[in-house]
Amino acid sequence: MTAKRDVIIRAIDVKRHYGEGDAVTKALDGVTVDIYRAEYLSIMGPSGSGKTTLFNMIGGLDSPTEGMVFIDEIDVAQLDSFELAWMRCHKIGYIFQTYNILPMLTALENITLPMLFAGMTADDARNKGAEILKKVGLGDRIFHRPYELSGGQQQRVAVARALANDPVIILADEPTANLDVNTGREMIEMLVKLQKEDNITVISATHDMKMLDVSDRVLWIRDGKLQRLEERKELNIKVGHIGGMQL
Repeated sequence: MTAKRDVIIRAIDVKRHYGEGDAVTKALDGVTVDIYRAEYLSIMGPSGSGKTTLFNMIGGLDSPTEGMVFIDEIDVAQLDSFELAWMRCHKIGYIFQTYNILPMLTALENITLPMLFAGMTADDARNKGAEILKKVGLGDRIFHRPYELSGGQQQRVAVARALANDPVIILADEPTANLDVNTGREMIEMLVKLQKEDNITVISATHDMKMLDVSDRVLWIRDGKLQRLEERKELNIKVGHIGGMQL
């Protein structure tokens, strides 16, 4: 008998519409999906397909027009602003395509900031931040500012910041988009290592087909609708096409 998998995120008939009347845009049009604890899920689709909108719904960065999103069985829509901020701070780590690290702060200061917001003492935050930076390969760059770091190193700072408060979920929005091929592969390998070693659920909105090599499942989305949700072994890959989509 197959063991029941632990659902950490449940989206039920999620819709997100912008505008009104004839000018309405259906960014999401009824997406239902369960996401399992400690899995690596890639959300893939062409530009404008709705994958970033779904990503934002899952992370509590936006609210659905209709439908519900549950994180650990908590209906995100029922949380007030303080409760939602607490959930984002303690349960979810965000990695943004443009890094979003603060240019005037050192790598260590960028990492410790969310810890301080969460109530950690300055000394504990510095010690923990230094350990996390070592974990992502930046132990010798903790006092460097972003302009002193390469693009790949800046992205590692973004990963380290996402880990600051021991999240159970990491949301990575196009994490390799601004990186060269080799650095992008290193980034993917780092996310997989974190997923495996720390039992973190990694959800990536991406165009990067290298993600197919490491994803447990791939969610294909087009025109705001879930086209298919496939296990890695089920993927239909042939020259010029992946998952039935023309490249």
